[in-house]
Amino acid sequence: MELKLETGYRSILGMALPITLSMLVPQINFITNNIFLSGLGEQELASAGITGVYYLIFAVIGSGLNNGLQALIARRAGQNLPHEIGRLFLHGVWIALGIAALGILTTYLLAPVVMRAVIHNPAIAEQVIDFLLIRIWGLPLLYLYVMRNALLVGTNQTRFLVWGTLSEAVVNIFLDYTLIYGNLGFPALGFNGAAYASIIAEGTGLLVIYAVIRLKGLHRSFAFFDDTSANWSVTKLILVQSLPLILQYAISIASWEYFYLLIEHHGARALAISNTMRNIFGLFGIFSWAFASTTNTMVSNIIGQGRTPEVVPLIKRVSGISFFISLLIFVCLNVAPQWFLSFYGQGDDFIREAIPVVRIVSVALLLMSVGTVWLNAVTGTGNTVVNLRIEFITIVIYCGYVYIVLEYLNLPITWGWGSEWVYWLSMFSMAFFYIRSGKWKAKTI
Repeated sequence: MELKLETGYRSILGMALPITLSMLVPQINFITNNIFLSGLGEQELASAGITGVYYLIFAVIGSGLNNGLQALIARRAGQNLPHEIGRLFLHGVWIALGIAALGILTTYLLAPVVMRAVIHNPAIAEQVIDFLLIRIWGLPLLYLYVMRNALLVGTNQTRFLVWGTLSEAVVNIFLDYTLIYGNLGFPALGFNGAAYASIIAEGTGLLVIYAVIRLKGLHRSFAFFDDTSANWSVTKLILVQSLPLILQYAISIASWEYFYLLIEHHGARALAISNTMRNIFGLFGIFSWAFASTTNTMVSNIIGQGRTPEVVPLIKRVSGISFFISLLIFVCLNVAPQWFLSFYGQGDDFIREAIPVVRIVSVALLLMSVGTVWLNAVTGTGNTVVNLRIEFITIVIYCGYVYIVLEYLNLPITWGWGSEWVYWLSMFSMAFFYIRSGKWKAKTI
């Protein structure tokens, strides 16, 4: 098995495209949930925006652990140390399960209190709380699922990603159709039906992908079970690399939840429009995130090979591809925004109010396509504390902007979504200057 990577366009696309597909399917699942829920009414579509972002806070904590572990695995792959990869993966799984347990406990203790305090509409508040107390039980399944991402992406086995995501998509769409409305003899669970559908789908995807790992013999290649004893030095290494990323992603999405709570103060229509924007952002942003994940792995791998001078040219190549794809998406969104919005079935007034926000989001996608690649290059160097510093400074600026625009000045939500421009410009500028400074070259992981 070849663990050392090259940095040409073919290698970049060969890694990024399977990652794109693996990310595309969950986004389709999320959008499918929202399309089915929109049939229940505008309140349900509005509530889905808050529940989705809340669960995303915990989901990105798993992503932080995934990205930290992925950088470590890629570094060991570059050093050609397959047994060390197995030890890293096994310890990552145990850490993930511990964090999932804390997430469930936190939700049951704090979510009802917080949601009732900050959501103005009592009906939406209770609907959100009921949903979250069900949905949060999918967290252990999700975390185990993303651990396989760290393994497969970090070792350049991305072609195996698609099996789990496809099985999850099929199950999720089927159960959305049956459980939300009670079709095919299933109970009609309404809004909460989407929560049960997502949990079962995550479990299905998890079983399939681990079956693939076993059938392909990856558990033997990386000696998963040769040494199952707990090793504090390995655990500490994973936590040191991942905790800054976990905090980075958590405060990033927490700030987005803050944004949505301020949007809720502008009414259910504003919240519903913003939820569709998050769908569009999530669906089309996966291309940028896939190239960002590719950058993380490839940067770490080639540093492990001792090819440090190739890092900046690699980042530029990945950034160019990512921007070109986002430019095509930008054109499509601005030529026919009403086509994308019509899927939610909310009427002409809804579409008319949402189109200006789509145009703002389309520009944000361009900014993100480059910004997230450079930020993940920082992750690949192993300097995750720098990632956290960049995120913290950016979030302070972001939250100040959204408070002034949405709460203090009470401007339309189009201005509020301009916060994405502020976010990505701030993040890119700091990541760019850090990489160009060369300070990361002395870092060892």
